[in-house]
Amino acid sequence: MKFRRIGNTEVSAVGLGGMPMSIEGRPDEERSVRTIHAALDAGVTLIDTADAYHLHADEVGHNESLIARALASYGGDTSGVLVATKGGHLRPGDGSWTVNSSPDYLRRACEASCKRLGVEAIGLYQHHRPDPKVPYADSIGAIRELVDAGKVLMAGISNADPEQIRLAREILGDRLVSVQNQYSPAFRSSEPELALCDELDLAFLPWSPLGGIARAGELGSRFAPFAEVAAARGVSPQQVCLAWLLARSPRVVPIPGSSRPETIRDSAAATELQLDADELAALDAA
Repeated sequence: MKFRRIGNTEVSAVGLGGMPMSIEGRPDEERSVRTIHAALDAGVTLIDTADAYHLHADEVGHNESLIARALASYGGDTSGVLVATKGGHLRPGDGSWTVNSSPDYLRRACEASCKRLGVEAIGLYQHHRPDPKVPYADSIGAIRELVDAGKVLMAGISNADPEQIRLAREILGDRLVSVQNQYSPAFRSSEPELALCDELDLAFLPWSPLGGIARAGELGSRFAPFAEVAAARGVSPQQVCLAWLLARSPRVVPIPGSSRPETIRDSAAATELQLDADELAALDAA
């Protein structure tokens, strides 16, 4: 496993996204735990979750609780694992997603996440999504208060545009360490945010880096150059995609979602796949 940096913390260059283990189509808990253990066995030390990763209205934080149980039951050392969670997004239980980024809600959400994860302070707490009803500065100010109170060690933001990234940096200073936006071969409109993260020395965590839960398996058929490079290298198109993302910037740390041990093992192996200039050019143009 190769490593990259989020703030002052070294993490595996590829993380594990926990959402598929808790929303629609989720597997049984035993398989999910095996998936998390497989990630740890492969050297993954970043696990991304959120309190909104659940299915039913009465199980807020399902994914956080699942991760906490999996870490507790793992036979090896988990002291170096960074669990990153988020607050400000909600799921009423009817399949929809809503937002609440009021300072009071974020404070309560952070406290609840701490309890579910079994920690005194969250390693990386991320503002999940801007709320049009709440001034962005107020939401980020609440995150700053949580850092000041010792409930959060490092702060991140998600689904943010360049203006919001700059505002968050102004409010949080060096305590802002990461931006988590959608980025994949199918979704490249976060290029400006990635460039700004390079400028500001912030980690950039692409979510849905393989195209999303429903379409990750189609990556090779949708983007032929990824399938062609994969065939030439004897690896999966998904592994090629993650290696391509890692080559975009040394600040990129993809967090592919997984709910099966074999897929997270394949994803983790992308850190060892070095693509040459011709391959990268072909993938860039895909």
